[in-house]
Amino acid sequence: MSREDQVSRALIRSGLWLGFYVTILWSWWMMVSMSRDMDLDWIGRPGPMGQAMAAMDPRMDMYMPMAEFGPLFWMWAIMMAAMMLPTLVPTLRSYEDLIRSANGTRAGWLGVLLGYLVVWVGFAALITGAQLALLFGGAVDMLGIARSPYLAAGLLIVVGAFQFTRTKEVCHGVCHAPMTYFLGHWKTGFTGGLRMGLGLGAFCVGCCWGFMALGFVGGVMSLLWMGLATLFMVLEKLPQIGHIVTRPMGFALIAGGIGLLIYPFIYGG
Repeated sequence: MSREDQVSRALIRSGLWLGFYVTILWSWWMMVSMSRDMDLDWIGRPGPMGQAMAAMDPRMDMYMPMAEFGPLFWMWAIMMAAMMLPTLVPTLRSYEDLIRSANGTRAGWLGVLLGYLVVWVGFAALITGAQLALLFGGAVDMLGIARSPYLAAGLLIVVGAFQFTRTKEVCHGVCHAPMTYFLGHWKTGFTGGLRMGLGLGAFCVGCCWGFMALGFVGGVMSLLWMGLATLFMVLEKLPQIGHIVTRPMGFALIAGGIGLLIYPFIYGG
């Protein structure tokens, strides 16, 4: 390979990774901007305007963006990019190893990334529908915060229990060791990368859906929840420690849910 080809490939690689990280930063900037526009602090507590928004009845005959599918889906789609793209770094690096050692290509790298995003954007549409159903059913307010402590506690316990299931184990195994998935499902070119990205995205949704649902506990616009959930999901996918953090988190979530259930009785006593 000539010196010019090496430089060209290095520039392409750097440009793709730069675009990837810029997309993550842009997504987080958009979430921070939306949080400020809705008068929320970093833990999702509403100010005067946010309190008024939370108290709105979605059945009122007026335009409310957070009660409309389009704006709410856009918010969730950006949130998926902000939270899930950082977790994809180990996977993309594993694919890069196959560019050097096998017949992987930059087009395939882009295909993996696109396939992964397509699945998570699809999940964004699904959870948007779930939030609207909860909103119009009176289970959550306009900010996506559970109105009942029993719903919040139930979500914590269910997601915590899921950490111990076989489904979690299988899905996490794929996310934790993407190289094994690539070797078992290897396909070349952009189309091949896209198909592998769709598969990886499906396993990732199966692994991490619960942490998205936990947004209804403290509010889907809570930057604290977003940051902590993203950090944990990144840790889960690290080869060195990913396999030892899953069950402790399950115990912590179940304990949190039980604590939320018994707190009124202790406090009331």
